[in-house]
Amino acid sequence: MDRQASYEDAKLILQLYEMRREARLREARKWFAENFYCQTMEEVNTLCPPASEANASMRMVTSYWAMVASFITSGVLHEELFFQSGQELLFVWTRMRPLMDGIRATFANPNYLKNVETVAERYIAYMNRGNPGAYDAFAARIGTRPAQTAKAS
Repeated sequence: MDRQASYEDAKLILQLYEMRREARLREARKWFAENFYCQTMEEVNTLCPPASEANASMRMVTSYWAMVASFITSGVLHEELFFQSGQELLFVWTRMRPLMDGIRATFANPNYLKNVETVAERYIAYMNRGNPGAYDAFAARIGTRPAQTAKAS
């Protein structure tokens, strides 16, 4: 982005942050972070069946970040300023990335989460600038299921 970040950019980031604090979205984000480790459409359909709370949470999280990404790709929000505090978009994309071909085919929508993908790819380049492997370390940390605790016998 060629222009310098503005007061309006900062104000929009603060407004987006306030939206993330809304109770239902906060609940959805928590659910997504703790539960969404799907690698296939079958896993998505099992975890998030239509009309379920899990499905609503997944849609709420992904549509929120799709909206934010659209602000960035359209030039409404300064990209680099967003990158300095918006790592959750990259978290969501990393969890959704393995599913994109299946979801886009299922929805017959090749543009589903396309803005999120575009911003995430730019974010990855931003992270890796001067620190190759930064994204890979991030993805390894957040992209896998937590270790299962051994049950005492």
